[in-house]
Amino acid sequence: MPQMVYRIQVRGHLRPEWSEWFDGMKISHEANGDTVLSGPVADQAALHGLLARVRDLGLTLLSLSSAAPTGSPGGEADADVE
Repeated sequence: MPQMVYRIQVRGHLRPEWSEWFDGMKISHEANGDTVLSGPVADQAALHGLLARVRDLGLTLLSLSSAAPTGSPGGEADADVE
């Protein structure tokens, strides 16, 4: 089963050095000051671990979305948190 690709948007800028702590997720910055963490996640347990790290840093979770990896059947499934 292929890994799902997730996009986690949080308020504020995280330094690129935090990527390792977030299991190698790509860190990118939005012009509005938000940070987006994106990349493949092995399973739901790993996703909950990432969200716990967001919580532990006291970050504000703005959105969470998922998509099937490129080239996989199933399209995109969004679970936005606002």
